[in-house]
Amino acid sequence: MEEQQNDNQLNIELSEEVAEGTFSNLAIITHSNTEFVLDFIRVMPGIPKAKVKSRIILTPEHAKRLAQALQDNIDKFEQANGRIKTFDENSGFPMGFGGPTAQA
Repeated sequence: MEEQQNDNQLNIELSEEVAEGTFSNLAIITHSNTEFVLDFIRVMPGIPKAKVKSRIILTPEHAKRLAQALQDNIDKFEQANGRIKTFDENSGFPMGFGGPTAQA
């Protein structure tokens, strides 16, 4: 008996370099009427300049699907590990990360 191959199956390749990932602790999201742009940034303590480490451009439909998938994964994570704590919205971005300020 032969196995029928699923025509909807997608073969995804992940290189070693991409599999290592890129750390980001800030994301900026902008959009136009045709696309969403997600810029992932690494901010370092005491350094006033930060670089965009990765940019992802999505269609509005894929942006919405990503938001739904992310929320689903957050819900599952919190069910298993407890509520994820976030900074108070009025406190602003913690540029110093709570540590001492660097001085030269």
